Amino acid sequence: MDRPAPSTFATKTDAERWLARVEIEIHDDHWRDPDLGRVGFAEYAEAWIRERPDLRPNTVQVYEYVLARHLLPFFGNRAVADIREPHVRRWRGELLESGVSAASVAKAYRLMKAIMSTAMDDGILERNPCRVRGAGQDRSPERPVLSVGEVVALVEVMPERYRALVLLAAFGSLRWGELAALRRCDVDVGHGTVRVERSLTELSGGYLFGPPKSAAGKRVVVIPAVIRPALADHLATFTASQPGALVFTSPNGAPMRDGNFRRRVWRPALAEAGLSAMHFHDLRHTGNTLTAMTGASLRELMDRMGHNSPRAALIYLHGSDARQRAIADGLSKLVEGELHGRVQGSSNKTRRLDRARGGHARKGGSRKDAS
Repeated sequence: MDRPAPSTFATKTDAERWLARVEIEIHDDHWRDPDLGRVGFAEYAEAWIRERPDLRPNTVQVYEYVLARHLLPFFGNRAVADIREPHVRRWRGELLESGVSAASVAKAYRLMKAIMSTAMDDGILERNPCRVRGAGQDRSPERPVLSVGEVVALVEVMPERYRALVLLAAFGSLRWGELAALRRCDVDVGHGTVRVERSLTELSGGYLFGPPKSAAGKRVVVIPAVIRPALADHLATFTASQPGALVFTSPNGAPMRDGNFRRRVWRPALAEAGLSAMHFHDLRHTGNTLTAMTGASLRELMDRMGHNSPRAALIYLHGSDARQRAIADGLSKLVEGELHGRVQGSSNKTRRLDRARGGHARKGGSRKDAS
């Protein structure tokens, strides 16, 4: 297909030079069709989301919200090829100045960078304009960790229908969606296990039961014996008898909605328990931290949390003074008998040698004095 030059040239020589450069770019696979770059950012970004069928429904909703809320107001009327690094820097700065949280700006930046990276792969861009160092890093403050006493205090003020929910979130390390999707057939109180096979995602106007967040999310969690009676009572009181009945539901028997629970139950309970504002997910964070404090290995943490990558599990393996002392005490018990015996024997041998050397020295000194 013939394509005209972007403009006319003053001389034949200028035209020939331009043509030579283009031919080299084509030969080196560096030439980019200028018509591709004319696609609007809004059209391209919406297609970018639509063409990723493996995205989880809630991820699609998040991307669509971030796109509409933070990206399109600034880039929506631009062509993809016209977006440059100064535009990205100005956009990010305006978001921060307008009061958008740093975590939300980082999330928007990561989406923008991913879209523009695909534009490079498609031959629309030669260089990704998202080059602000550290802009995609989420520096959210560390989430709070409750003490066991605080979890118990929270359970005590919870409506009876939701006490087992809180206990299982905290001491079973289950996510909200995993808890909301549990069925009676997934729970074996006698053996103390909960089988996680699916997760509930809330959609506008409905629900969707799908796989857990990751492949490793499908797992069997052994729950502490201390919370099994509460779970058994819940099943007997609030869960229908059918094997496929949801374990946790709203008072009218419908699947739980996070927003309704947070507004009607969670926040009032936090206030009554005297706890500061925190998220339901912080119960899982608390459980993961407590699990790490028991001495669980990285692999054990990953299995319990349902993670493919050790990255998240490593967060919970940070040291504490109490845990470091427990480790040191454990090492002492492992080696104290053997070490004590050998050190004691070595000390006795050293004293015998010292006494022997002392005797030789005194005898040698006598001979020298006699001479």
